[in-house]
Amino acid sequence: MITVATWNVLHRIHAENWYEDVSTRWPDEAARIDAVTAHVAARTEQVIALQEVSGDQLISLRAALPDRTIHAMQYPRVPTARRHASALRDPSEHLVLIVAGPSRDIAAEPFADDGGKGLLAISAGGAVVIATHVSGDRRRVKQLARLAEVASATPEYAAVLLGDFNVDRATVASSLGEGFTIADPPSDALPTRPRTSGAKSQFIDHVVVRDATLREVVVEDSGGLSDHNLVRAAIAL
Repeated sequence: MITVATWNVLHRIHAENWYEDVSTRWPDEAARIDAVTAHVAARTEQVIALQEVSGDQLISLRAALPDRTIHAMQYPRVPTARRHASALRDPSEHLVLIVAGPSRDIAAEPFADDGGKGLLAISAGGAVVIATHVSGDRRRVKQLARLAEVASATPEYAAVLLGDFNVDRATVASSLGEGFTIADPPSDALPTRPRTSGAKSQFIDHVVVRDATLREVVVEDSGGLSDHNLVRAAIAL
């Protein structure tokens, strides 16, 4: 059994560029970074995947979690502030996996068609674990195909995919193909990406497995720290 979680913590520059309410609720980004780190540090899952991690946030996580291994990939594209200068000292953006217990790197790559999205794969808990952030347009087709390829590269191991897929569960399932199971939260679950307008799905953060069984899936309220809620699951390998 392995316990996992995935959470898009919202890069500050993206929040300000897209007028997300989080930046209004948390005018002091340093305080929000400390709160996000405290929230993550209190988690008990063996593997935690984070998306949209700023350089400042990554430094905070590394300082607060010396007993866990932090795998990170920096995207080649650095977010650019469009409205005013960013308060971040390091505005770079990262995909992160935080692991309690032994782990090793397998792959880290931005997607060829989007320098701000990608995948980070490790071996941990007897499985291949992949953190990802997928583009929210038709580029997802090739990106999901690449994720399926990486997840299936070592068939002797189960695979777990964690991340912000920017699309609904059914689309992820059809794109990844046979052999993959996408977690289906309870009907009364909180949305993973709450919205007040627009037709886009509010369930776009997913836990996906290959050759494993999902035992529990819960969406937890992130208390306004991000525009996404955290998704956690227990997985039988």
